[in-house]
Amino acid sequence: MYDTGTRERALALVAQGRSLNSVSRETGISRAAIRSWQVRLEPLPRLPPPDPGPPADECAYAYLLGLYLGDGCISAHPRSGHYLRIVCANAWPGLIQECREAISKVRPGVGMYAVPKQGCVTVTSYHRYWPALFPQHGPGKKHERHIALEPWQQGIVDAHPWAFIRGLIHSDGCRITNWTTRMVRGERKRYEYPRYFFTNVSADIRQLYTDTLDKLGVEWTHCTRNGNPYNISVARKASVALLDAHVGPKH
Repeated sequence: MYDTGTRERALALVAQGRSLNSVSRETGISRAAIRSWQVRLEPLPRLPPPDPGPPADECAYAYLLGLYLGDGCISAHPRSGHYLRIVCANAWPGLIQECREAISKVRPGVGMYAVPKQGCVTVTSYHRYWPALFPQHGPGKKHERHIALEPWQQGIVDAHPWAFIRGLIHSDGCRITNWTTRMVRGERKRYEYPRYFFTNVSADIRQLYTDTLDKLGVEWTHCTRNGNPYNISVARKASVALLDAHVGPKH
């Protein structure tokens, strides 16, 4: 056993650039002992924070997943961690607020801020483990890579399908008023009716949308434009009423 003064003197000699052999010869202390004192003084490596696990609020996550698939992305921080970014149009301040609330419910206490851009804001949140919650992230555009839900994500969507549909429509959908004309007692009259559209270039994301609509009993049709089947239409009265009850127009 060596007293504190002896240990400090030996470590001071090593700190001067002396080799362990020379310090051992001068002090009579074994190299192993000096090396063990060095290890004790070295700071422990910084470990990443533990993965916080599944989303804290599954309903909020289903909504946020819909927003992410439509208008979101994840990008790496230059040093560590990742940014979750959701683009929201300035025309819908209620949507911006709902996006912020969903993020705070999914990861309570996480940092968040809005980056203003022309005609929109990007709701941005930094967290080390965002990719664990959104494994669909990857290089390039979403429509150029395969998009499929993990089993645990599908379980959340199955439990909260309307929240998922609402997020998708809030990102890449809309509720509009269509019109047509029809003959009534020999007179042509204008007839208006509400309609929901969802537009996304990714066939995989459109499939997730229509599969969920099918489970909810919502009737839909493809609305092909210029040969592209990017638009999903819901126009039947009963199905529009379901979407009005659970989604409604953006605000």
